[in-house]
Amino acid sequence: MKFRRHNRQDQEYDDQRRRMIDEQLRRRDITDSRVLAAMRRVPRHLFVSEKRRQDAYRDGPMSIGYGQTISQPYIVASMTQSLSMTKRSRVLEIGTGCGYQAAVLAELARQVYSVEVVPELTDKARRILKQLGYRNITMDVRDGSLGWPEEAPFDGIIVTAAAPKMPEPLVTQLKVGGTMVIPLATDSYGRQFLTKVIRTVDGTTRQTLYEVRFVPMIGEVEE
Repeated sequence: MKFRRHNRQDQEYDDQRRRMIDEQLRRRDITDSRVLAAMRRVPRHLFVSEKRRQDAYRDGPMSIGYGQTISQPYIVASMTQSLSMTKRSRVLEIGTGCGYQAAVLAELARQVYSVEVVPELTDKARRILKQLGYRNITMDVRDGSLGWPEEAPFDGIIVTAAAPKMPEPLVTQLKVGGTMVIPLATDSYGRQFLTKVIRTVDGTTRQTLYEVRFVPMIGEVEE
């Protein structure tokens, strides 16, 4: 994706994006140069409403309507880095939202499949991503907890909503050796923890990364 600078305001957003990289990502644990470059290229402000664009590069989530949010830049970068994608990766995203995470993934992977339960969000994300020239993102309106079995298996799966238990359909759609990053709300106090899951020949291995806060997953598996 090529993002051309046109005017002074574009320059201001470009400067804000550079500061986001330096102050929010590099100073933490985002070290993957490909992830940093992807975050640098994607114009985050275009994925939020015009009246909120000046806040687009701040260190926090933002509402995008329909009870959904765009995750803070650090979380997007961290989850992306945890997938360890290559240029040949096929990745499934659960929860398209505004399309920002899909755009970051598309900078790194060969093909991104993204599902969303809110049709209005899918339509809006599709328009933005088309305008930005992404051709390796396929979207659909469907139950994310069931994944996208027709396109499986995937090298990576990224889930942008918290599940109360591990969605087995998603696990089975991972390739052996593939990685899923998912927020799990399994704590007795209602806390959520980002979990990295790697599928093995005999099952899975799991690693708890850190505490997070995501909107709940909506779907058949979670009812």
